[in-house]
Amino acid sequence: MTKAKMEVATKEENNPIAQDIKKGNLRDYHGPIFWNYGCLPQTWEDPNEEHPELKVFGDDDPIDVVEIGSKSLAMGSVTTVKPLGVLAMIDDGELDWKVLAVATDDPLAEEYNDIDDVPDAVKDGVREWFRWYKTPDDKPLNGFGFDEKYLNAEQAEEVIAETHESWKKLKSGDSDAGKLWLA
Repeated sequence: MTKAKMEVATKEENNPIAQDIKKGNLRDYHGPIFWNYGCLPQTWEDPNEEHPELKVFGDDDPIDVVEIGSKSLAMGSVTTVKPLGVLAMIDDGELDWKVLAVATDDPLAEEYNDIDDVPDAVKDGVREWFRWYKTPDDKPLNGFGFDEKYLNAEQAEEVIAETHESWKKLKSGDSDAGKLWLA
């Protein structure tokens, strides 16, 4: 469990994992996270592309992944995961996908194959944590697309593939990198 808000620093050379800073201050979450939270490399939520159904643009970051396995993973570890579903969070008017996944070497990977296999308490807990986590900073509640429902594993794979294609366009120079640091 962690309270420090750690991020891949996408605008810094070599994209290190660092504690997020806002207005010169290190940022913390206002409560612990009870799952592993990271991102899927080689994905990018394109801020220049409007989602056709949700009518919002990407948040200019890799896709976030919430790994719900039975063990705590080391920060910065590279872990193969099985996507179970995906949640379309709308944060400050931007699309911020949250892939719900389980590590492939976790015992739960044998039980969980799709979003309907995940207990409602886990799904609801993750969604509500993301809905409320910015309110202690006087920010509004986050919203969610698709009637606040998780999309299934197949749809999660489609979102991952789409954002991987966006990353490939970013790397090739076919998309505007803005201030992102690219190797």
